[in-house]
Amino acid sequence: MSLKQSLGKVTIVDFWASWCGPCRRENPNVVAIYKEFHSKGLNIIGVSLDQDASKWKEAIAKDKLTWNQVSNLKGWEEPIAAQYKVEAIPATFILDASGKVVARDLRGAELRTKIEELLAK
Repeated sequence: MSLKQSLGKVTIVDFWASWCGPCRRENPNVVAIYKEFHSKGLNIIGVSLDQDASKWKEAIAKDKLTWNQVSNLKGWEEPIAAQYKVEAIPATFILDASGKVVARDLRGAELRTKIEELLAK
């Protein structure tokens, strides 16, 4: 899966892991935003810092994460996380339609507001 496939839409790149409490607590908010805005052009790519495939897949199912999920199951050695210089999770990068990072690490109402703003353009 390529990030380039997402360009032309607003995209959230969401770094998380099944063992990350703050990540899991934010997931219901992200699920609600995805349900509301996916049909309007929002795309999300989940990048997991898990090492255990079964725990990762179990968390995806339990939290109802229906968007694309990727992981090399290398934990903090995840190459995509290194590319984005992720040092703590949850970490979110909001990309505009051209693929430019326009916001980072927004949660809850702030994330919703930014997505609404970007999709209104």
